[in-house]
Amino acid sequence: MSTETHQAPAAQQSRATEGKGTSFGRAVRSETIKFTSVPSSLILLLTTLVIMIGIAAVAAWGIGSSQEALSGDPEAAAAMGDMEALGNSIASSGIMFSQLIVGSIGVLVMSSEFTTGMARATFAAIPKRFPVVLAKTLLVAVVSLVVTVVSTLLAALVIMPILSNYSLEQDLSSETFQRYLWIGAAYVAVIALLGMSLGGLLRNSAGAIVTLVGIVFVLPNVLMIFANDFIQDASRFLPDAAFGNLVGATPAEGALEQWQSGVVLGLWALVPVVVTLLVIRRRDV
Repeated sequence: MSTETHQAPAAQQSRATEGKGTSFGRAVRSETIKFTSVPSSLILLLTTLVIMIGIAAVAAWGIGSSQEALSGDPEAAAAMGDMEALGNSIASSGIMFSQLIVGSIGVLVMSSEFTTGMARATFAAIPKRFPVVLAKTLLVAVVSLVVTVVSTLLAALVIMPILSNYSLEQDLSSETFQRYLWIGAAYVAVIALLGMSLGGLLRNSAGAIVTLVGIVFVLPNVLMIFANDFIQDASRFLPDAAFGNLVGATPAEGALEQWQSGVVLGLWALVPVVVTLLVIRRRDV
């Protein structure tokens, strides 16, 4: 009787400890500690900031110089388009390059588990595996959103004196700026989650990054070569096309509706993450 009495609380404590150890909150804390303790993650985040600010500064100088040079030619100046909208989008001009860096961060968050052998310890501590993948998904999404928003706002502050030097304005409260700020951050988060999923599926950092580059940069340019209507229609469903359609004031001719582009962009994040969850659950470490 005494033995059974002592064993029951012990078993309950063991189950409670196990449940606590495998909770989603503990998984998030664990993944956050791992992410912040790796120097390469912080270096890549700083690189993203530098690239976003640097490209925005160069773009502001280039556009301002071009407008100044064409000031005596009204037709050429008009060909540059809506300068107000252009000025409010310059701060986000580095997204096309920074997405690759943030996407690489997403790849490394997942692939490093397998390349370093840490996955054995991670999944031994949390056998269900779902909390780990979901924690990584949350971490990658939040980090990519925050770094994109912060770097865009810093870029906007840096280019203000450059634009004012050429009599160009930037309104941070304008619809154009806000659209590029938030949709741009969401787009980068989608690319980061796609990278994370590729890292989990391929379990190889280099292979996942190359595949990500192929999807984001190479594939859109390859499809542009073909004049086939089917291929051109298919290209509308690529993530960069969806992003371009969402940040535009009105959809381009032949493009998807903006709400459709939003769904497409969301699916580029959701589907790979779900597939990764299922594959990691079934595949041996």
